[in-house]
Amino acid sequence: MPDIYLDYNATTPIDPRVADAMMPYIRTSFGNPSSGHSFGIEAHAGVDRARRQVARTLGCEPDEVVFTSGGTEANNHAIKGVAASHGHDGRHIITSAIEHPAVEEVCGYLEGQGFTVTYLPVDRDGLVHPEQVEEAITPETILVTIMHANNEVGTIQPIREIAEVAHRHGALMHSDCAQSVGKIPVKVDDLGIDLLSIAGHKLYAPKGVGALYIRVGVTVEKLMHGADHESGRRACTENVVLVSGLGMACELIEENLPAYTQHMREVRDRLEAGVKRAFPAATFNGHRDERLPNTSSVSFKGLEANAILADLHGVAASAGAACHSDRIDVSPVLRAMNVPIEQAMGTIRLSVGRYTTTDEIDSAVEQIGNVVGALAGV
Repeated sequence: MPDIYLDYNATTPIDPRVADAMMPYIRTSFGNPSSGHSFGIEAHAGVDRARRQVARTLGCEPDEVVFTSGGTEANNHAIKGVAASHGHDGRHIITSAIEHPAVEEVCGYLEGQGFTVTYLPVDRDGLVHPEQVEEAITPETILVTIMHANNEVGTIQPIREIAEVAHRHGALMHSDCAQSVGKIPVKVDDLGIDLLSIAGHKLYAPKGVGALYIRVGVTVEKLMHGADHESGRRACTENVVLVSGLGMACELIEENLPAYTQHMREVRDRLEAGVKRAFPAATFNGHRDERLPNTSSVSFKGLEANAILADLHGVAASAGAACHSDRIDVSPVLRAMNVPIEQAMGTIRLSVGRYTTTDEIDSAVEQIGNVVGALAGV
């Protein structure tokens, strides 16, 4: 097992305080939250508490929060739900070329259902510019869906400005905020959005739980049909155990976000400085200022990412490209950013978290320097 975990954008460990918040609903308060007896009332109170905790973090009302099975379901619900409810007003959707598959694949599905989707390009920093949205939008546009922060390079999009364009033309605005919540401030009114998706396992809550924010007054067709759960918006008995964990994770963010952000930025900057000292030819991808405080996409020109990771036994990280005998699979994000192939093929993602220590960073830098140096023959 790797000794140093630098893949926090893939998933996070469960915070011990989150685990503690979940335990009562595993051991004693196990009732169905829809039941009227004392067991159900206790479970229902847990769901209500979690809904308020998530709402405080997002700066919205509790009844605007719908619990889901994760970020993927939240994205599906938002995009397909708008398409189903507003398709009579138009059948055009705008997104970007660097979205997570949980958005990209949904848009592709809707194309097969007769919708038109515009995939906006990004610049070399991974940014979508509001002017591009202005140029692409038409009277048929019903939804603009752009991620808040990119999972690979960390670039933060100008969501508020993009939302203003969408609203000026009568379209709804959705943002996948799975990577940004817990790292930077995410308030729905500051962003000016109508729908927002989060994923529990990206913010120290369990896997298998997430939430969708739906601004009051916005009509979104539900995906799950059955009983009248979640105020009729998602049929399925609430997973009280996981929901309580998500709620506590959001409470911790609301209470500690500045400290979390500062720590992640400090160790990320220490990591990048160390990598640059060890291998001066290394380059970094994504916007240098408008980016997540924990994310570093680093390219080693002329090397292969899978070879770097294969030799990097003591560090857990992710690759931006995979090299095979007959082809090189570069991530769609790096491809959309027009990162030169000789750099893209040697790109790895290093993402730190609230538990990353400076000792771990220094050890990781030493290991990366040794591996890259050996592969580069220096």
